[in-house]
Amino acid sequence: MAKQCLLLFVIVSVSLASSSAQSPATPSGATQEPQQGKNVFRVDVDLVQVNVAVTDGHGHYLTGLRPSNFVVSEDGIAEKIATFGEGSEPQQVADVAQAQGGSKPASSPEGTSDAAGSNSVLSGANVFILFDTSNYMYRGFAIAQDAIADFVRSLDGPERVAFYAYSRDLYRGATLTADRSQVLRGVRSTVAGDEPALYNALLLTLKDAVQFSGRKVIVVFSNGPDRASMVTPEDIGELAQSQGIPIYVISTREAKQDPISTAVFQRMSAATGGEAFFAKSWKDQQRAFAAIRRDVGHLYTITYYPQPNSNRGWRTIKVKLVGDATRKFHVRTRSGYRPKPAHAVGFAP
Repeated sequence: MAKQCLLLFVIVSVSLASSSAQSPATPSGATQEPQQGKNVFRVDVDLVQVNVAVTDGHGHYLTGLRPSNFVVSEDGIAEKIATFGEGSEPQQVADVAQAQGGSKPASSPEGTSDAAGSNSVLSGANVFILFDTSNYMYRGFAIAQDAIADFVRSLDGPERVAFYAYSRDLYRGATLTADRSQVLRGVRSTVAGDEPALYNALLLTLKDAVQFSGRKVIVVFSNGPDRASMVTPEDIGELAQSQGIPIYVISTREAKQDPISTAVFQRMSAATGGEAFFAKSWKDQQRAFAAIRRDVGHLYTITYYPQPNSNRGWRTIKVKLVGDATRKFHVRTRSGYRPKPAHAVGFAP
């Protein structure tokens, strides 16, 4: 009999946004005319977007920081911040944001936000919910549906939501929509089924999610391990990192009885800038849901165009705080990404 371990696996994302741009010598939006006898190339330039949570030892968020409070590097190369935003605020060009004034990185209440009392939500996010309907979900199936429905109702901001379900195959019950009732109908239409293929379903969901710009959240609700996938969790973890998708994991205490899955979830969430929660009760799971919504509501969003770098493999991202008043705070973000190969898209003989 399957263990009654309700696993909720939440992926929060803000994408690695790709913009097709001219080479640095050519102004954005300009067209470079071919010259006789010369090759003309246009390259894809990745605008790297990272989400950064800044907290103290008690889980309190540090708010009001400006671009000058952050140092971003890629493979040890200092990067210039292009745009900057906090929480649900619109992103601004970094120079403009900096000109608006300094931050208040002090330990006073106005510099922090209480993690236990904030009502921040997943502002402006595209939320993809992925529900485990495998044979591991026979027991407690209706309770799991109720938990997902409650989560959907709690997203009372401008978010759009999609609902997917999986066992061996992926079922798209509701495509991305602002209509909560459509999503809830998709939730209630599910039935328990075959062996679980979690990582296959995650791969397909990630591929769908990256087609949309802006914040993205993938929520995987599962009651058991993966038994039928053709892809590995390492592949999924690297893809999530390269696309800038933080992974948040919520599971019950019983899920920790599977040490392999537990280690995978913890490693994947840490590498992508998310968190793992192991709840002992339904109340703990509700608190974990609330913690995730608060976390996303307090994320700083930073973008930059990478400086010249010959490394076409894995690139390490580091984000640090500067200033004496910020030293006691913890920075959490993804660990890196793998850039897309450069390719020629034009040739003039």
